Amino acid sequence: MNSSNTLSPDFQQNQSESYSLDELNKESRMGSMGKETEREVRIIDLSDFEQRKYEIADQLWNAAIEIGFFQVANHGIPQADIDHAFAMTEKFFALPQEVKAQYPLSRNSGWESRAQIRPSTKTADQKESYQITRPRMSNLWPSEQELPKFKQNMLDFEGKCWTVGMQILSCFAYKMGFAEDFFSHAHDPEKESYQSTLRMLHYYAIDPALKDQLGLWRAGAHTDFDCLTLLFQREGQGGLQVCPGKDMEDQAWTSITPHNDVITCNIGDMLTRWSDDVLPSNFHRVKNPEAHEYQGARYSLAFFCQANEDVMIEGPNRKYPAISAKDYLKQRVSANFSGKY
Repeated sequence: MNSSNTLSPDFQQNQSESYSLDELNKESRMGSMGKETEREVRIIDLSDFEQRKYEIADQLWNAAIEIGFFQVANHGIPQADIDHAFAMTEKFFALPQEVKAQYPLSRNSGWESRAQIRPSTKTADQKESYQITRPRMSNLWPSEQELPKFKQNMLDFEGKCWTVGMQILSCFAYKMGFAEDFFSHAHDPEKESYQSTLRMLHYYAIDPALKDQLGLWRAGAHTDFDCLTLLFQREGQGGLQVCPGKDMEDQAWTSITPHNDVITCNIGDMLTRWSDDVLPSNFHRVKNPEAHEYQGARYSLAFFCQANEDVMIEGPNRKYPAISAKDYLKQRVSANFSGKY
């Protein structure tokens, strides 16, 4: 990667952008290539969770406040289930374009292709995605003829992701002085207001004619909208880079080597706001591969723990005005998808 700190025209243009949320104003300044640096990537063992919960909570908290990013091992989701979810993901994206187009993105559910334009880059991410948000999936599931057992399998996997996410968030609730089930109630999947999302992602294989165009990103620099993100990656399909918010002025990025047996986690802006900025959200992006790197398709699965619509986000010290999770997510999605929510 080019290690120059020269600011691109897009980056300079983004400096003039203004959004109603400070999170978006920060993101709009993160469009340059920056430089690469090494950072510690902490892997936290979740085994024997109930017996070790408070020890785990301390480890998660320390990793979160220092970098907003960590990985978890022995998380309880069988590798066979993860592999099967990836297999279903590849089958979905292999469907003909006209079939996928029957299930268009609406209110954070459904399929899109090259529709996400980040405030940081002003160029479309070079990917397609399909998003599953349980109460919003009417007429958005592929038929049994198109993809047998797809709905059942992906909802089962979504439920497993929710369980791990709530375990981790219970640790943060404890450290923040909330009831340990605070975030489980705030992300209640039995309510119509539920808006946590499982996102299936397919980053397109690199067109050789475009690989040197630095303005094209598989995913431009951003922070996530949610409380917590669980990211599943495939070995050999790299490109993810992270930059803690506290280091944003230096634009120093660390590449994350993907491993099948860990979940990569990052704090999102909802939890940053809920913690009165104690827990920092983490900038991340997916860069185009360099000439010597794997140029093929990249797949990942992301589960976003997003509080139910009617839940109010307000920190213990009320640093920010209270805002409903519905209004918060609506502003973030609209800034990425040209007002589509």
